[in-house]
Amino acid sequence: MTIDHHLDTYAGQLVAEFTNEYVIDAAGAPPLPPAGDHAWRVRTEFEETPFNEVWNRFLDTVDTTQVTALLIGYWGAEYDEHEADPVALLTAAASRFPKLRSLFLGDIVLEESEVSWIEHTDIGPILAAFPDLERLDVRGSTGLVFEPFKSDALKTLRFETGGLPASLVRALGASDLPALEHLDLWLGTRIYGGDATVDDLAPVLGGERFPALRHLGLENSETADDLAAAVASAPVVARLESLSLALGTLADEGAEALLSGQPLTHLRKLDLHHHFVGDALLDRLRAALPGVEIDSGGQIAADRDRRFITVSE
Repeated sequence: MTIDHHLDTYAGQLVAEFTNEYVIDAAGAPPLPPAGDHAWRVRTEFEETPFNEVWNRFLDTVDTTQVTALLIGYWGAEYDEHEADPVALLTAAASRFPKLRSLFLGDIVLEESEVSWIEHTDIGPILAAFPDLERLDVRGSTGLVFEPFKSDALKTLRFETGGLPASLVRALGASDLPALEHLDLWLGTRIYGGDATVDDLAPVLGGERFPALRHLGLENSETADDLAAAVASAPVVARLESLSLALGTLADEGAEALLSGQPLTHLRKLDLHHHFVGDALLDRLRAALPGVEIDSGGQIAADRDRRFITVSE
């Protein structure tokens, strides 16, 4: 799987585009929808109008006081003629987004950049500038930094990466997020910085750090069997409604661990799609979890040495 389409919806709203092609007062420029009725994606294109200029046009054109959901798309790169710092731009304009509750940093697709090439900085200032943020999605991990943080508002946190560094997993585990309900971590591969281990995830799996957690995704991992073994005895699982080990290298060993571990019959959904589990183990899982929706699509027959995750570079 590659990420080759921008999101059409985000945070329950249709996405409206504001790109480098929009020119204020241009003859024939399409009318913009009401600001509060859509999620807004702001982006430029490779070697086109600098993102800073597109961003300023957006601020001058759209009533951002009504915007509740915002997606930051392609902002340039070090190999581009124009590179921007979206974190600095967002934090400088924070007072102009009083209703912002959902933010996607890096809605960038393959045509614009590989996931591993998306260049971030310290996102801590965003968390400080938008204390009422309820949802944060981040795609890419190159250069990504944050320290342990506290948020009483954040309910959904998602990291889509080809390799999530252990330092960030540990920082997350040390964060204070009492309202967090939905957590997705694309852990990735060591080749692209994904060196987190089960030990690094211990605060998350222990269940004490995030008391409101109802969905946990440990996804896109080259160590999916190890994660399954850890999940099989993790205290956090007892209160989950959905669990995902999708997009990674889960095989028979991991499926066996799930079957022999703590009961999973309370789950509403178990997502395993893109996996290497054989038919016999899948049948046993379905038989053991008759009331659970199991997504076992994307089955791949391959030797242990040929397993691969869904998104790496």
